[in-house]
Parts: sequence; structure tokens; C-alpha cells
Amino acid sequence: MPSIAADMNNAELDSLFRAAVSHIDAGQLSELQSLLATNPSLTVARLESPGSWLRDLVDGALKGYFQDPYLLWFVAENPIRHEKLPANIVEITGAIIAAAKHEQVQSLQEQLDYTLGLVVTGRVPRESGMQLQLMDVLIDAGATPGAGHGALSARNLEAAAHLVKRGGELTLATAILLERDAEVDRLASDASIRDKQIALVAAALNGRAKALARLLQLGVDIDAYSTGIHPHATAVHHAVDSGSLETVKVLVEAGARLDTKDKVYNGTPLDWAEHEGRREIADYLRRAPGAA
Repeated sequence: MPSIAADMNNAELDSLFRAAVSHIDAGQLSELQSLLATNPSLTVARLESPGSWLRDLVDGALKGYFQDPYLLWFVAENPIRHEKLPANIVEITGAIIAAAKHEQVQSLQEQLDYTLGLVVTGRVPRESGMQLQLMDVLIDAGATPGAGHGALSARNLEAAAHLVKRGGELTLATAILLERDAEVDRLASDASIRDKQIALVAAALNGRAKALARLLQLGVDIDAYSTGIHPHATAVHHAVDSGSLETVKVLVEAGARLDTKDKVYNGTPLDWAEHEGRREIADYLRRAPGAA
């Protein structure tokens, strides 16, 4: 389908997006449906030049994971703009999907999959109590549940479990964090190095000391930078970020290096602990063997 830019200029598209997003935020279902009916291209357009109404709130995300957003992405409130979702956000989401299906939008699968990712990693959908319902309406429309590593990276184990329930892949990382011991035994026997490393960082990030201890028995590189989830740091960095001293201790006692710096902030695990105000963890790391 040709770009909407061929039919209208950036200012016109931005104005339409602003109106549509305003209806989403206010829970104005009938108004949104009317707007989509008279402007069906909104279901396929990408907002490449957003105005200050959006830039002033989420400018950094527009240069990263929220670049050139589709309208459907806004139902996740991720990135956070208003810290809340309307009570009828599931119906709002369904209306946008229905309009896109009516227009036979070729990018709908891409939109559904990416929106599901935004929902499972979003704090506001979880705290609003509507995350699972949003996941369901997207999956029912055709979104692929996938492996659920995004949910693990967001420390959202309920969402990870729901993805598996809805047909998503049960990975070693998900199984060990959900304490599905029988599946852990089965998956561990055939797990690749990458599978184990993803499970390692997921366990560290979620502060799961017992899971970490189990993974160490399977053979993992505790000093490697993360694989698949937050690859800028090591397991010790992520254990510090979890706030779990017990989890940090498991890694340190296993001989993890403490002088490795992350690739974004150039900080050691101790630097992270001090920056995040983890005093008990910082005190422990200062005394630990191999402290930087």
C-alpha cells in the first residue's frame, strides 16, 4: 500500500494522529471510530514527523523503539505519556484492529506483533490491570506470542506465563523463572549456549538466586555480556539492578568478575549499586574478592 505521505503533507498527518491519539487517551470510542471511518489511511500510516504534542513527551523513544509509530502502538502507553490507560482500552484496541482489517492493511501482522511487545514490556498496562486483556485482544487478532523474553526483561513474569498459555514458546529462561521444574530438566538437556545465557541474565535481572544457582550447574559464562536481553551489561550488573543481594552473592561466590564495565554507562557493578542507592549491595561488593 502506498505511503499516506503521497496524499497529504506531514502537518496534515500529524494533526490527524494527534486527534486519533487524543480519542484513544480519553477512551472516546465512537469518536475514534468515526475518525477512522473518514480517514482509513490512519490504520496504515506511520507518523514520521510528529509535532511537539508527542516530541515533548517521548522524544528519546521517537529516536529509538517508538520511531515512526503506527496508531495501534499508542494503545500500550509505552513509552509513557500520561501514566494511565482508559478503562475501555481493550475496546479501543479492537476498534483500531477492526478498521485495519476492513482496509486489508498489509502491515497489520507487523503492527500486531510489535504492539504486543509494547504491551508485555509496558509498566502502565501491567499496573492498570489490563495487560492480559490487551494481550488477548492482540493475540486473538493474530499477534504471535513468541518466546516471551521481552516480558522477562521487563520483570513481568505474569505476562510471560500468559504468553506461554496463549501458545508462545516455553524457553529455558521462562521455564526456570516460572519454576516449572519438569520442563527445565527437559529443556536444559537440549539448550544451546545462547539459551543458557539468556536464562542467566533473565534470572539475574529478576533477582532469582535459586534459578541462578541451577543455571551455574548447567554451565554458563557468568562474565559474558548479556545475550538477547539488555546486552550492554553482565549478569552481575543485572543482579545489582534487581536489588537482590542474595542473587548478587550467588554470582560473586561463583567467581564472577567485578571489574567489568557496562557498554552504555561505563560502570562496574559497584558503580551501578552506588548510582541506584543499593547500599547493602554496594557494601558487599566493596568487600568482595576481586572488587574493582
